[in-house]
Parts: sequence; C-alpha cells; structure tokens
Amino acid sequence: MEMLGIVVISGILLTIAYFTYGRVLSRLFELNDRVPTPAVSMRDDVDYLPCDAGPLLNQHFSAIAAAGPIVGPILAGIAFGWLPALLWILFGSIFIGGVQDFAALVASIRHRANSIIDVVRVHISQRAYLLFLVFVWMALVYIVVAFTDITANMFVGALDLQSGRTYSSVSEARADSEATMLVQSGGVATSSLLYLMLPLVMGLLVRSGRMSMWTATLVFSPLVILAILVGPMIPLNVDELVRAWDPSLTPKEAAVLAVRGWDVFLLVYCAIASVTPMWLLLQPRGQLGGLFLYGALGAGALGLILGGFLGGQSIQQPMFRGWVDAKVGPMFPFLFITIACGACSGFHALIASGTTSKQLRTERDARTIGYGAMLLEAMVAIVSLCCVMLLPLNSELTKASPNFIYANGISTFLEFVGIPRSVGLAFALMAFNTFVYDTLDVCTRLGRMILQELMGWQSNAGRWVCTLLTAGAPVFFVTRQSSSGKPLWQEFWGLFGASNQLLAALTLIAVTVWLWRTRRAMWTFLVTGLGALLMYVMSSWALITMILARREQTGDPVIWIAVLLLVLAVAMLVEAVMALLRRNEPHAPALATA
Repeated sequence: MEMLGIVVISGILLTIAYFTYGRVLSRLFELNDRVPTPAVSMRDDVDYLPCDAGPLLNQHFSAIAAAGPIVGPILAGIAFGWLPALLWILFGSIFIGGVQDFAALVASIRHRANSIIDVVRVHISQRAYLLFLVFVWMALVYIVVAFTDITANMFVGALDLQSGRTYSSVSEARADSEATMLVQSGGVATSSLLYLMLPLVMGLLVRSGRMSMWTATLVFSPLVILAILVGPMIPLNVDELVRAWDPSLTPKEAAVLAVRGWDVFLLVYCAIASVTPMWLLLQPRGQLGGLFLYGALGAGALGLILGGFLGGQSIQQPMFRGWVDAKVGPMFPFLFITIACGACSGFHALIASGTTSKQLRTERDARTIGYGAMLLEAMVAIVSLCCVMLLPLNSELTKASPNFIYANGISTFLEFVGIPRSVGLAFALMAFNTFVYDTLDVCTRLGRMILQELMGWQSNAGRWVCTLLTAGAPVFFVTRQSSSGKPLWQEFWGLFGASNQLLAALTLIAVTVWLWRTRRAMWTFLVTGLGALLMYVMSSWALITMILARREQTGDPVIWIAVLLLVLAVAMLVEAVMALLRRNEPHAPALATA
C-alpha cells in the first residue's frame, strides 16, 4: 500500500498542476486560437503539417520520453534513496521542466515554428546564436552516444529471472548451471527490428489513402504485441554468431564485439531515418509508440494498484541513503543531472521547437502537448522509481543495468494482472526500446538541421553530409573501449545529464529574455528565470566537479568536452545578460504571420 499511496498522490498532484498552473501559464503566454499556427499558414506537407492534438501528443510524448525517465530515476533512487528522487521529479516537472517545454513550444510558434535557437538569434545576439548552435549539436551527439550504447547493450546477454543475475553473453548464461529462468536479450533485438518495420508499412498505407490514421492504429497496434511475443521465439543472439565466426574469442570478447556491431547498426538506422519524410516514419511511429507507451504506463500503474491491494507490496529500499554516493557523487549537484528527463530536460525544448511546433494545429493545443506531456513523463519516472522501491535490500538486481531493473519491476507488477513474468519482461524491454528509438532518430534529424543551419548548406547534398556528420561523430565514441571497462553509456551518462540540464538552463534563459523584451513583466523572472538559475548552477557545478575529478586524465575526451561545454555556457550567459540590459526592440518579427 505504501507504493500505491505514493503513485496515487503523485498522480493527483500532477493532475492538479495541469489544470491550475497549466492554465495560469496559458494566460501568461497569451494563447490565441484566432492566430493561425505556422503548421497551417506555412503548410508544405514535408516539415510543416497540421496534426490533431491526440496524435501529436502521442508523437511528442514518445519523442521526449526516451530512456531518461527510466534510467535517471533508477540510478538516483539506488544512489541517494527514493525520496530525494521523488521530490525532484514532482517539483521539477511542475515548476521547471513543464514550464520549459511549454514556453519553448509557444516561443517557436511565435517565431514561424523556428527552433529555440532562432529565438536566441532574434532576442539575444548573432554571436549567442552561433554559440548555441554549437552547444546544441554537441549535446545531441552525447544523447545519441548514451542512448545508442545503452540500447546496444540491451540486445546482448541474458537475464535470469529467478536470481536477478545478468550475463554479458548468452554463452556465459547457458554455462551457468544455476540459471533456471533465462530471458535472452536477442529476443528483444528481434522484437525491436520487427517493430521498426511496422511504422513504415503503416505510413505507406495512410499516405496512399487506403487507411485513415485511426484505422491503421487499430490494425497495427496488435501487431506490436505480436512482435513482442514472436521475438523471444527467434532470438537474434549476435554474440553467439560472433563466436561461431571466431571460436577463439571468449564469451565476453564476443559480447563486446556484438555490442559494437549493434551500435553501428543503430547509428546507420538513425542516419537513414533522419532524412525519411515525417509521414513515412515519424508520424506513424509516434502514433504507435505513444499508444504503446501509454499502455506501458497504464500496465505498470494497474499492476501497482493490484499489487498494493492484493499483494501487500511495500517499499523495501531506504527512503534516504546519504548525501554522497561512491559511484555517482554528491547529491548536490548530481541528483539534478542524474534525473534529467522526468523532471527537466533541455532536449525536450529541441523537440518542442524542432518538430512539434511545425505540426501544432492550434495554439490552444500547446498546453496539452507542451505542459501535459512533461507531466505524463513525470509519471513514467515515478513508476520507474517504484521498480527500485520494490527491490529487496542487497538484491543482485541493484547492480544490473537500469533497463533490466525497470523490466523486472514492470513484469512483477504485471503478474498481478495475470501476465507471465517472461512476457511482462519482454513487454517492458520493448517499451524501453520504443522510448529510445523515437529519440535517437529525432536527435539525428535535429542535429542534421542544426549543422545545415550553421553551415548554410540547405541542398540535398548538404542534408546528407550533415546527417553523416551527426550520426558519424558518435561512431568515434561507441567503437572505442571505455578505459574503466564499464559500458560506454555509463561513462557518458553524467556528461549527457550535465549537458542536457545546461541546455535546459540556456533554453529557460532564452525564453526569459524573449518574454522580458516583448512583455517587460516581472513575472517572467519568477516563472522562467528562477528555473533557469537553478538549472544553470547545478549543471555548471556538475561539470566543474567532473573536470576536477578527471583533471589528471589528460587523454580522456570527457574532460575536454566538459571544459568546452562550460566555456560555451559562460559565453551564452554573458550574451543573455547583455540582452536583458538592452532597451532596443528585437531585430526580427516575434510573431508568426498568417
């Protein structure tokens, strides 16, 4: 009942916030349905295409969610205890993350659906605009690196449901006589490949007029479930294929090569998907993925409710573990960067102002999609945190990857709905993948657009070159072995979190400057300014801590990337302060024209 109470109270708080603070923000941002949105006034059926609120919410939610609201809360819950993580998720999403997403979406539609980066150009300076372009492109590359590698690691190895032990390779798992309930990661890989094919077929059918979007949804949604069930029957165990090709390799060596192979495959997919028309992949996958993720959220919540009433599930992990964790570091500032998505994420602003704003049919929909989706993501983070709460003290699973901890928790909850644990585990891992896929190719698409804008190269050749650069840069990192022997995503998670939260801070600074220069209202500094200050301090503090901790490792690229990010952030802050002090009007029109 303890976990159930936390979930119910959290859901009530987030719902109240949507209908109260969300309405306040709508009035402050002066939403007006009589003004045509850029999706309507600039429609071209390629980038600008009006979309109804429901399907667009599905697409936006599945794009912003990613692995962040799963990985971050689990890491923070294990490191610091569940209470600090829960408080940051709730208050961060309501007063900082949701505000950032909403404001970025509104700012974009008031600037012809251009990205938040263009808002910087108009209201801060051309120099700040160029600095922000570089910063955002680098942040997108880190997101792609972290999420690509965590997904690739999920496609290799096995999990024993009975003991909770994870294995780096299937061969190693089969050699362990004590492993009795193995779930092979190759089955997840098969299900994921099947899932990637479904939106393409769905998009073609909808585009040809043979099916409406809702009819196609009804037809293809059960096929997603079928892909989950079929995958474990025909597992694609690449590590075993590698050992068959070279028997001299140990199971761990074969697993490393298999992970690298999946890394490259996923990046090739990202490159192709990022130049695919939105109607062929982005919109149909957003529709399928959004509904699937609602299903995962609903199934977890239902399992928690039934488990609370019927199973007497109680919290077994400590509420508070301490101010410093040996692996993660001190709670201040690392709690705020470990939990990024789920509380506040700069990446959301890029989605809101990069693709979502070009599909928003009316300004009224901005609250549902900009603010509402962030609160939904907070619930995903809370359910993920519950997956940590139920683990017994000293459980082997606390040492496992967050994706397996999440899958174990969801499958445990689903047992109370009558779903076998093996099926529930496959369902949860597929849900995790669905989060990640949408983010990976959207990040690559946005990175390509940013490079094209930075280089002024808008031709087809520029599109492909910039795509290859954006997807190619992560190849350098994912094909290199971590010096510590840890999976690469773990090395990059702190850097990803710090850069992502610093991006949130810079976004909030940008919208604060925009609102102040166009409204001259003091509420601007309370609504967006305080959030900007908190995120800037915490993320800069985290970067400085990482730099000092690695200062003797001069060959480590992480330290130099952190230094560059910090320099860019300081330069951006100086430009923003100068813009706030200026009295001249913005040098470009702030409102989209019909």
